[in-house]
Amino acid sequence: MNDTPSYGFDTLQIHAGARPDPATGARQVPIYQTTAYVFRDAEHAAALFNLQEVGYIYSRLTNPTVAALQERIATLEGGVGAVCCSSGHAAQIMALFPLMQPGNNVVVSTRLYGGSITQFSQTIKRFGWSAKFVDFDDAAAVEAAVDDDTRAIFCETIANPGGVITDLDAISAVANKVGLPLIVDNTTATPYLCRPIEHGATLVVHSMTKYLTGNGTVTGGVVVDSGNFDWTASGKFPSMSDPEPAYHGLKFAETFGPLAFTFHGIAIGLRDLGMTLNPQAAHYTLMGIETLSLRMDRHIANTKQIASWLEGHENVAGVTYAGLDSSPYKELESRICPKGAGALFTVALRGGYDACVKFVDSLELFSHVANLGDTRSLVIHSASTTHRQLTTEQQVAAGASPEVVRISIGIEDADDLMRDLDRALKIAHG
Repeated sequence: MNDTPSYGFDTLQIHAGARPDPATGARQVPIYQTTAYVFRDAEHAAALFNLQEVGYIYSRLTNPTVAALQERIATLEGGVGAVCCSSGHAAQIMALFPLMQPGNNVVVSTRLYGGSITQFSQTIKRFGWSAKFVDFDDAAAVEAAVDDDTRAIFCETIANPGGVITDLDAISAVANKVGLPLIVDNTTATPYLCRPIEHGATLVVHSMTKYLTGNGTVTGGVVVDSGNFDWTASGKFPSMSDPEPAYHGLKFAETFGPLAFTFHGIAIGLRDLGMTLNPQAAHYTLMGIETLSLRMDRHIANTKQIASWLEGHENVAGVTYAGLDSSPYKELESRICPKGAGALFTVALRGGYDACVKFVDSLELFSHVANLGDTRSLVIHSASTTHRQLTTEQQVAAGASPEVVRISIGIEDADDLMRDLDRALKIAHG
């Protein structure tokens, strides 16, 4: 399947990266549950360790099951390569690791998953990095936040929890102007709804835990490399452009060209950070991706119906779904996510915080969990859980105000879900 542009998404989500096992002829990608791999001879081993030959050394670095998943996701996203790792949070660190040095900063959107806000505002300080939070609806503010120490710009395609769509075209124009890579978290959109690389993204990250796997069984992350960024142009990315002491002076950008970031992610990132994805988790995600387009179509059909119904409910003060005609982000849906605005949104309840808590506790079909993107419909009160560590101001900026509930619509019968929601809303306001 080398001529990938001739294949449609539905075909690629099944076949990309998957070839019959040469040893057995197995049609499904096997789970290569092994730690290490036998070298042909000493020369072969040396060539692998010197990055002179591509192959398998040790499963912290590379594994055939994981490699198949990397190829599939890179193909679906339109990238040149990908590096899988243990979680979405790991993917974010893996994306920043080759770019940042102590004293550097990253400009990030205020509308992010609560754990990401904590990671960027608190945890990365331990690396000597910092983050500047900006409203990405204002591209001029994003540009103004960039300084000589900025090394990347980061946002989500469809923001968690509010379902707000980012104008990737406008933000990538800023990134190009200032000569910085744009990193886009595409978890809630998936490559079926949006391919950020086509809108100018340099790197794409996912929490594969969510829609890509789709069944709530594993955690996993991935960084997809567009291959389009010139890492040598500014002198700001020495990990990519300068000699690497651990590989006898090898220069990743010079040696690997468009695949420089991907090779660095494996040879340095996974080698030293060890955020490895296990092969069984990769297998579950491969199987999940086979039905991605089918699931996303059902997710979106359900969400459009339910969000529209909720918008008119007497106990609901507002719905944030970008697919609604009333949404200020409706135009961005047609341009950035033309197949639909995803299946994640928030609902503001009349009655505030107390009504939200009572509502969540009264639902039966909806599972109250700290996850999204499952085939099952999920609900959580972000202000008291996923965004609890944030200040009230940060919660409001992120779209996780105390009076809102985050809803992730699954693929069940929409009428059943609406009955459950209606009953819980009446209890919450009874």
